[in-house]
Amino acid sequence: MRIVFFGTPEIAVPVLRAVSAHHEVAAVVCQPDRPQGRSKKPVPPPVKTCAQELGIPVHQPEKLNDGVFEEWLRALAPEIGVVAAYGRLLKQPILDIPPKGWLNFHPSLLPRHRGPSPVQTAILEGDTETGVSIMQVVLDMDAGDVLLQEATPIGPDENAAELASRLATMGAALMVEGLRLVASGKARFTPQDPAKVTITRLITKEDGRIRWYRSAQSIHNQVRACVPWPVAHCLYGGEVCRIHRSAVVPEDAGAGPGTIAAVESDRVLVATGEGRLAILEFQTPGKRAMTMEEYLRGHAMQVGERFEEIL
Repeated sequence: MRIVFFGTPEIAVPVLRAVSAHHEVAAVVCQPDRPQGRSKKPVPPPVKTCAQELGIPVHQPEKLNDGVFEEWLRALAPEIGVVAAYGRLLKQPILDIPPKGWLNFHPSLLPRHRGPSPVQTAILEGDTETGVSIMQVVLDMDAGDVLLQEATPIGPDENAAELASRLATMGAALMVEGLRLVASGKARFTPQDPAKVTITRLITKEDGRIRWYRSAQSIHNQVRACVPWPVAHCLYGGEVCRIHRSAVVPEDAGAGPGTIAAVESDRVLVATGEGRLAILEFQTPGKRAMTMEEYLRGHAMQVGERFEEIL
């Protein structure tokens, strides 16, 4: 089929590669290049880079609803549209253009975790299972009827970057199957149960601030959910430090939350509101992330010292 592909970040790249291997992708639509880093130099989104490697034309409109983009898309004459984390809602005049409609890849088991942060939210909320959904695109966010779903367990120490990568690979294969069903006329869609809908919100830097009065499990989930951004962080020695990897030690420390309860060769155990958090990978300002074993070779940490919250 002749396809137009809408997507922007890294999680959409495996989907684009899989779709382009089986169908004609007439064009890729992604968000404009955005300034990044200290230099503020515009950086192309991962989907653009992938599309250029594949030799697929790229379109990066600033506006979707001024009539110009709609005219461009109509002239492209796609049979079907594919969406994977594009980042903007499509309005009805655009949705009406492909005669076979639109399929969207969403990294959750809809209707749970609709919205912009399904992967991080699943980890933050302690879910033990998630998955991918292929569904129709409608005006309401992630509310379309579901064509296919596949579930997968979430590893107890799996972080958001690792989980997103797995879900992207799963979603790529599932999207190819979904397109096959549409092309063959065998696609059957199931409405989502409105009673089971949950909505996620955008993750912000504030979500990375560690509150040591929470349980070790809750903080561990936060550490996992905040990789690669914003990375869970707190104060140590008056400086902002970041915790990239952790583990839960259920036994209470008998010390106030944030207090170092034990220093071992490869980990530091910190008291929390319930249980202890083992810090396994640590980063101080201006330095790379290190295993705690590496860090402790050159820096002493003492029992009784405290990790403080950023107010």
